[in-house]
Amino acid sequence: MLFRCQPGFESWLAQELPQIALLPAEKGEGWVRVAAQAGASPTPEGLDALCFSHAAYLEEVEITGDSVNALAEKILEFFLTSARTERFESEWPWLVDTAGGQEGLGRRADAVTRAAMELLKKRMARVAKLATDQRPKGVGESRGLFVYFADFRRLFLSRRCVFGGQRRMADDPLAPSRSYLKLEEAYGVMGREPVPGETVADLGAAPGGWSYSAAKRGARVVAVDNGPLKGGALNHPLIEHRTDDAFRFSPAAGQVYDWMLCDLVEEPHHVMRNLIEPWLAQKWCRRFVVILKFGRVNPVELLRELNAPGSVIRQRARGVRIRHLFHDREEFTIVGEVAS
Repeated sequence: MLFRCQPGFESWLAQELPQIALLPAEKGEGWVRVAAQAGASPTPEGLDALCFSHAAYLEEVEITGDSVNALAEKILEFFLTSARTERFESEWPWLVDTAGGQEGLGRRADAVTRAAMELLKKRMARVAKLATDQRPKGVGESRGLFVYFADFRRLFLSRRCVFGGQRRMADDPLAPSRSYLKLEEAYGVMGREPVPGETVADLGAAPGGWSYSAAKRGARVVAVDNGPLKGGALNHPLIEHRTDDAFRFSPAAGQVYDWMLCDLVEEPHHVMRNLIEPWLAQKWCRRFVVILKFGRVNPVELLRELNAPGSVIRQRARGVRIRHLFHDREEFTIVGEVAS
């Protein structure tokens, strides 16, 4: 089994995998491979609990080749053998990813993919026409053809891949900050987003990227921060800017926000104790998206604390997912709903 992650975070993923009884055997830039083990069959719940994994290639097969044509022929052979009894009635994903840090590897992958597609067209033209390079949205397992280039001559192939929901998002010129992309991505992990008429508390809002993201969907936002709003968040008719400290702000008596959003540059335990815990314990919101910065703490230890049965996240929330997003840096994102 092969796991893909953001380049530079392989060590954290390797430390996280034993929590679902998988032992890393090898890693490269942007990937960790788990050796075959007796009884090592992670559950869907176990895979969904992983933070740093962006995709898990199930039952992957390794191939090697020195030339573009040699690799293309082996990809086709793998696909034809595994698809011998399959029926293809709709679009199916053919996705290719590459390890980081190797100049020219993307061009190599493109050349091999084109050659393999030409071979497939000659053998199964209708099936080839249904292939798409569109990455599945959201979280869960997908069946198709998934190819990962570890280097120029070594590839991993799989027909089944479990996605964590991370994906590159398109920027918006009106968004006042890069953090806008993190919230846009988090909606996909959560499986829902604000809708017109819902209420949002954005704690630590400035310069307003997250407030703008919610307001552009028609939600009414209270943006809490002593700093100024900018870009599309400034003077937006659906955004009310309150100059206050995020840790002191609380809803009016009897008020419950549909969403609580929080991306603060603060020590993660401080955020958990003094912001997340009261909001969940008092049920001041129905759902939440929170960033925790782990630059100065061990993220795997922090994940263990968050996932412990007695943690406020596990006691007070449901549908919780903790992800290192494509647009996250030394931080991870928590999404969930407050338990009724």
